[in-house]
Amino acid sequence: MAIQTREVEYTHQSITFAGWLAWDDAVASPRPGVAVAHTWAGRGEFEQGRAEALAGLGYVGMALDVYGKGVRGTSVEENQQLMLPLKNDRPLLQGRLLAGVEALAAQPEVDANCMATIGYCFGGLCALDLARVGAPLRSVVSLHGLFDAPGNTAGKAIDASVLCLHGYDDPMAPPESVLALATEMSAAGADWQLHAYGNTMHAFTNPVANNPQMGTVYSPLADRRSWQAVQNFLAETLA
Repeated sequence: MAIQTREVEYTHQSITFAGWLAWDDAVASPRPGVAVAHTWAGRGEFEQGRAEALAGLGYVGMALDVYGKGVRGTSVEENQQLMLPLKNDRPLLQGRLLAGVEALAAQPEVDANCMATIGYCFGGLCALDLARVGAPLRSVVSLHGLFDAPGNTAGKAIDASVLCLHGYDDPMAPPESVLALATEMSAAGADWQLHAYGNTMHAFTNPVANNPQMGTVYSPLADRRSWQAVQNFLAETLA
């Protein structure tokens, strides 16, 4: 008995996407599913590793894909070219995300009534958008995510519990965006919380992040604390 993985293909508007599913085959019955939304580089080893770590905690983890099967960025320029069209067309992004959540729910290992999403950087924005559009999730977690409201969900209630794990010195989510998010979440009636880590920049969970000028710096302390916070939050909301 061990952690097993497989690729899961799904489609949206005639485009094929490929998620990465991980589960512990020692568990026979369906269990909670947790989608992992990727950074601006696309689905990669980091997200797949998080899906496998979630499987080790007793969940079914699936690294989502919103760029298309095999589409990945390998530089800042390529990552921007992949992310910006979706960041600027949030309904399209939301449609792709919902297709991924539906694919996760359809897997036989998953309890479709007990699901969550966590997301990193751009994926943090994705996790929040899934809550904003009313995806069938009990909870979402944004880790060093972007907080920009999408513009197409104003006035809509948020039923999923929301946790944001944020570096207070993140130049991509400055204090005014934190206040705007708090106002938005409260207006939507969400059960929300935000943990801000002091002296911490963007990408604090990424061990290779080391660009202070760009504002992306790994923090072992914030990484450890945030992963513990994720575990605690999922244990509460997916119980």
